[in-house]
Amino acid sequence: MRAQNQLLHSRARVRPRYALFPLEGYPFSRLPHWPGVEARVLASPALGAAFVEKLIDAKKGQGGGAKGDGRVETFLYVVTGGIDLTVDGKPQKLAAGGYALVPPTSDYTATASADSRLILLKKAYEPLAGVTSPGLFIGDAAKVPGTVYMGDEGARLQTLIPDELPYDIAMNIFTFETGHSLPYVETHVMEHGLWFLQGKGLYYLDDTWMEVEKDDFIWMGPYVPQSFYATGPVASKYLYYKNVNREIPV
Repeated sequence: MRAQNQLLHSRARVRPRYALFPLEGYPFSRLPHWPGVEARVLASPALGAAFVEKLIDAKKGQGGGAKGDGRVETFLYVVTGGIDLTVDGKPQKLAAGGYALVPPTSDYTATASADSRLILLKKAYEPLAGVTSPGLFIGDAAKVPGTVYMGDEGARLQTLIPDELPYDIAMNIFTFETGHSLPYVETHVMEHGLWFLQGKGLYYLDDTWMEVEKDDFIWMGPYVPQSFYATGPVASKYLYYKNVNREIPV
């Protein structure tokens, strides 16, 4: 929030195939199934995305959930705080760094056990003939090893969801030490929803380098040229989604 004597400006960028949103200037939305929480809709079909991603700030005792409709799967990641998650009547506790992939057939509720910040992502599950759809998947990012990315010890990739055919969703955490980067400019058919957990750097989108930092969100549509270079005094870390393991419809 800027004072009345300050100029208004923003790093926000909305383009046909990508968007960059700093947290400042993002108004809250009211979500009927998450009463009372402060929710920001980061990405949606209205933007051009084929998924919905939300940032949810919940006070202790606040929460929400959804009934399984057989179509939409949900990924929840605890950025700070913790939640009591119940899926089909079975309770789970998730602390910061904890996450869950809830299948489309399951009912779930999530209640903040402390003041908490969550990333929630929803997408339509794409069934695959001859492959059994996955059930509930629970994990903890602190227990997922960071593998060296393409020979660079300063770039580590954590794969949070198994990279197996039943899963049509990838959720990963990339960590880059200062001065390290992706080794090239990527261009691919998958889209991304990306939340900066820590640090700052330069992100290349389409044909432009842009400064990014903690609490920024980026949407990247299919075939957007993209890369990242970490700057600043601490390692940069971001959580990102991509659609995987399915044929491209025609």
